Amino acid sequence: MTTTIARRIADELAVAEHQIKAAITLLDDGATVPFISRYRKEVTGGLDDTQMRHLDERLRYLRELEDRRAVILKSIDEQGKLTPQLEQALQEADTKNRLEDLYLPYKPRRRTKAQIAREAGLEPLAEALLGNPELEPEREAAAYLNSEAGIGDTRAALDGARQILMERFAEDADLLARLREFLHSHALLASRLVPGKEQEGAKFRDYFEHTEPLAGVPSHRALAMFRGRNEGFLQLNLLMDAEEKPTDSHPCEAMIAGYWQLRDQGRAGDKWLADTVRWTWRVKLLTHLQTDLLGQLREQAEQEAIQVFANNLKDLLLAAPAGARATIGMDPGLRTGVKVAVVDANGKLLDHTALFPNQPQNRTREAAAELLQLIRKHRVELIAIGNGTASRETGKFVGELLAQHPDLGCRKVMVNEAGASIYSASEFAAREFPDLDVTIRGAVSIARRLQDPLAELVKIEPKSIGVGQYQHDVSQVQLARQLDAVVEDCVNAVGVDVNTASAPLLARVSGLNQTLAANIVARRDEAGSFPDRKSLLKVARFGDKTFEQAAGFLRVNGGSNPLDASAVHPESYPVVTSIASRQQRDIASLIGDSSFLRSLRPEEYTSDSVGLPTVKDIIAELDKPGRDPRPEFRMATFQEGVEKLSDLKPDMVLEGTVTNVTNFGAFVDIGVHQDGLVHISALAERFVKDPRDVVKAGDVVRVKVMEVDQPRKRIALSMRLHDKAEARTAETAGGRPPRGSQRPRTHSKAKQDGDRQGGGSTAPTALAAAFASARKDRS
Repeated sequence: MTTTIARRIADELAVAEHQIKAAITLLDDGATVPFISRYRKEVTGGLDDTQMRHLDERLRYLRELEDRRAVILKSIDEQGKLTPQLEQALQEADTKNRLEDLYLPYKPRRRTKAQIAREAGLEPLAEALLGNPELEPEREAAAYLNSEAGIGDTRAALDGARQILMERFAEDADLLARLREFLHSHALLASRLVPGKEQEGAKFRDYFEHTEPLAGVPSHRALAMFRGRNEGFLQLNLLMDAEEKPTDSHPCEAMIAGYWQLRDQGRAGDKWLADTVRWTWRVKLLTHLQTDLLGQLREQAEQEAIQVFANNLKDLLLAAPAGARATIGMDPGLRTGVKVAVVDANGKLLDHTALFPNQPQNRTREAAAELLQLIRKHRVELIAIGNGTASRETGKFVGELLAQHPDLGCRKVMVNEAGASIYSASEFAAREFPDLDVTIRGAVSIARRLQDPLAELVKIEPKSIGVGQYQHDVSQVQLARQLDAVVEDCVNAVGVDVNTASAPLLARVSGLNQTLAANIVARRDEAGSFPDRKSLLKVARFGDKTFEQAAGFLRVNGGSNPLDASAVHPESYPVVTSIASRQQRDIASLIGDSSFLRSLRPEEYTSDSVGLPTVKDIIAELDKPGRDPRPEFRMATFQEGVEKLSDLKPDMVLEGTVTNVTNFGAFVDIGVHQDGLVHISALAERFVKDPRDVVKAGDVVRVKVMEVDQPRKRIALSMRLHDKAEARTAETAGGRPPRGSQRPRTHSKAKQDGDRQGGGSTAPTALAAAFASARKDRS
C-alpha cells in the first residue's frame, strides 16, 4: 500500500519515488514538515516545505482512500460476491467517487423496489426484454403474474422488471463515470430565485437568474451561490441549456441507451426500453449526479477559498516587523474614547490610559498634552493606530500633534486591528493582564503587532484574523488544519528567541505543543534566561526527540555558544567546528565573514552523516546568522484631508495597504474606513491569472480612484495609474468590460431579453460584478 501511495505522490510532485518513501518514513516517525524540509534534505532529496505540505495532505487523503478500500473489499467478500475482475477494479480505483461507484451495487441497504421485484421472480422478465427488444412486453409479462407476490396484472410485472433494469443501469460504475464527466464538461450551473424571496434575499440579486458553465465557476461565485441556497433564497440546478424545460429530452438519456446498446428501431419492446432509460435518468441518476457534481464543486471551491485564506495569512504573518522600538498602541473610539497602551522595545507594557480627542467629548487639548507626555517619558518612536472606528479622526489628531513637535522623531502607522478583540478577550490575555480592561489589552496587541506581526498574531486563532473569503462557509476542520500549517511554517521560517517568546509563539515551533511551551516559560521564569540550547533539556518533558525537532528553530541570543543564535542545528555543530579547526580560527570569527565563507569548498566538509545540501546551508547561515526572511519595514502614507468616502474624487491617486487578496482582485485600505477593490483586470497592464502574482496582503501600493458608490459604500480602484475614470465609466456604460477585463462567461435571461429587444445589455460591469462577488466575502 505504501509503495502505491508513494508512487502516486511522486508522480504528482514529479520527483523520485524513493524521495517520497523517505519523507513518509520521517513523518511516520514523528518528524515535522519544517524539520524535514530544513534539516533532512539529504534523506528526502531536497523536498522543500511546499512539496512536503502537499505530500502531507495527499498522504492523509490516500490513506483514507486505502482504509475505505479495505472496508469495501471486506464487505463484498463477506457477501460472497468478490470476483477477480471486481477486486481488480476496486484496487485500481484512484478516487473516492470511483470507489463508491463500484461499491454501489453491493452496499447494504433497505429492500429496494428492484429487490422486491427480484424476490417476486421478475428478473428473467427483465433479462428477456433487455436481451431481445423484438419481444412484446405485455405478452411476455403475462407469464409472470403472481398474486401472492403482489403481481396481479401485466402492468405490475412490467413495473417490477423496469425497477430491476433501472437499478442495474444506475449502478454501473463505468456508466456513472462517463455521465459524471460529460456533465462536468458540458452542463451549466443555473441559479434561480426562490419565488417570493426577492426582498429577503436582495443581497444575492446577482444570482436571481444566473447561468454559467459548471466547469468554469470560480470559487467565490460558487460559494456565494451555495450560501444563497443554504439561506433559502436560491435554487441550484444543472442544465444543458439556459432555456431548458423539464420535458426536454436530455443528452444523458441517449448516453445511457448507447452504453446498453439500446436503439429505437420500431421493435415491440423499444418504446418500453426507451421509457426505462428515461425513468432511469430522471428518477435514479439526475438527482444523484447533480448532488455529486455540486458537492465536488463545493469541495473544490472550499479548497480554493482555504488556499486564498492561507496565502493571505502567510503574507500577513511574514509582514515586515517595525522592530524593537518603544511603541504606543491606540485602539480608536468615539464615545468611549481612544484606549492607549505604551510598550517598550520588547513589548512589555509600561503605561496605559484613555484619551478623548474625538466627538462627542472633543477634549483635544487635554488629550494632546497627555499623549505628548507619554511620548517623551517613554521615548516612543512609533504610534500604532488601529484601523477601526474613529481611526482617521484619531490619526488626524496624532498627525497634527507630531507635526507640531518634529523634534520627537516619532511616526504614526495605521495597523490592521483584525483579531485584536479576539486576543483581548482570550484566556491568554487574561492571564497576561488580569487587571487590565479588555480594550487596553487590545491597544497592547495593536502596538505589539506593529513591532512584530508574527509574534503577536500567533496568539489569535488563525481563522479569526479575517483575511479570507467565505471562511465561515468552508470545512472548519480543513481550514483550521491548513491555517495551522501556515502558522507553523511561518514561525519556523523566522525562528524564535527562546528567552523572549510567548507561550503561544513557542507552541508553534516544530516539535513543541502548548504543554511544552508552557513548561519552557515556567522554567525561564523560575531559573532565568536559557544560557544555551542544551539547557532546554532541563525543561520538563523536553526529551531528546523534542530537542531534535525543535532546537534548530529556537534561538539563544547572546548565549555561551554563538551558533545557538543561528539556524545551524546542534547536530551539525561538528561541521562548523571542523571548518574552524582546519582554518585555525575560532567559531565566532567565522560568523559574518562573507569573503572567507564564499571561499570554502562545501564538498570538503561532507561525511557519511552530513551531505552537501546541509553543508551549503550551514555556510549560508554562518554568512547571515539568524537572517529574517521578512521584508524591510515600510508603511503607507495616507493623504491628509482624505478621511471619508465623500473626500474621494475620480482620478485621485493615493497610497494604501493591501488588506486582503481574493481570486477576483485585491482590497486596499486607503484610509477612509472602507477598503477599495482593485479588480483583477486593473492590477496590471498585462493579463493577470492570479492576483497574488502582483500583490499580497501587507503590500504598500499606489492606486487611482475610478468609481465611488457612496450609497453602497463601494470604491473601485486601479493600479494602472494611466487609466482615466471618465474613460472607464464610458467604456463600461453599455455592459462592456474595461480594457483587459477578465469577465466571466455568464448567461443571463435579463441580458438575453435586452438583446432581443434591441436595447443595451443589462449585464453588470466587470467592476460591479466583482463587488457583487465580494459582498460579505470578508465576513
